[in-house]
Amino acid sequence: MVPVLSDKEFTGFSRMIFDQAGIHMNPSKKPLVSGRLTKRLNHHGLESYGDYLNLINTDGAERQIAIDLLTTNETYFFREPKHFEFLAQVIAPELRNRPNVRIWCGASSTGEEPYTIAMTLAESLGHMRFDILASDISTRVLETARKALYPIEDAKDIPREMRIKHCLRGVGPQEGWFLVDKHLRDRVQFEQINLNGQLPEMGPFDVIFLRNVMIYFSPETKSQLLPKLSQFLRPGGYFLISHSESLHGVTNQLQMVKPSIYRKPENTT
Repeated sequence: MVPVLSDKEFTGFSRMIFDQAGIHMNPSKKPLVSGRLTKRLNHHGLESYGDYLNLINTDGAERQIAIDLLTTNETYFFREPKHFEFLAQVIAPELRNRPNVRIWCGASSTGEEPYTIAMTLAESLGHMRFDILASDISTRVLETARKALYPIEDAKDIPREMRIKHCLRGVGPQEGWFLVDKHLRDRVQFEQINLNGQLPEMGPFDVIFLRNVMIYFSPETKSQLLPKLSQFLRPGGYFLISHSESLHGVTNQLQMVKPSIYRKPENTT
C-alpha cells in the first residue's frame, strides 16, 4: 500500500528544505514531494513519510539524498540566450586584456550552463585564460556535470560552429551522446556549495551567474543572500539572474544595467 503524505509531514519536509537550502515550497508542491521521495521509503522499508522524515533528521547522508531529489534542476544549453549574447558582445570585450577571467555559475545543475559560458568565452575572448567555478547544492547533478556527457539531442541549441569546435560526437558504445571537449572541461571546476550556508573563500569574480534560483527563495532569504554574494564580485563586475527575476527592493549594492543584468559599481569594494 502506497503511504499518503499528510499535511503535517509535508510541513516537516518543507521546513527541512527551507532550513537547508532556503527554498520555499508552497502546498501545491505536495504531490512533487510524495512522488520524489516514495522510492526512498521503499528503499528503507519505511511505512510512512513521517518515518522517513525522522530518518533524514538524524542521517546526514540520507538528508543530502532527499535534498537532491527535492531541488529542481531544469536546464539546457544556451537557456535564455540573450545573456550569452551580452556576455559575448559587452562583457567579454571589457575583460579581453585581463590576465585571468573568473566566472561563478552559482546553480550549475547538470553542467549545461557553465559549459555554455565556457563556449561563449572561448569564442568571444579569443583566448582560454578563464576559469569557471560551477556550484550546486545537489551532489547528484554535479556527478552528471563532471562527466560532461549528454544525449545528442541536447546539442540542438548549441550553435553549429560551436558544436563542431567544442563537442565530440560519441561513436560505438557512446553513439547517441556527445562529450564537451577537454579544453573546455579543464576550465570548469565543479563544487558543492549551499548558497544559504557558510560560503567558502572563493572570490573575486568578474561575473556571477545566479539564474532561476532565487525564484524559490523568500524575500527575506534573498535580502540576506545578496550581500554575501556581492562581496565576491569585483568592482565593475556583472551579476546575472533569470529573466523572470528582479532584484528591485532586495539590494542597493548592485545597479541594474538592463532587466536581469546588474553591475557592482566601480567605486565599491
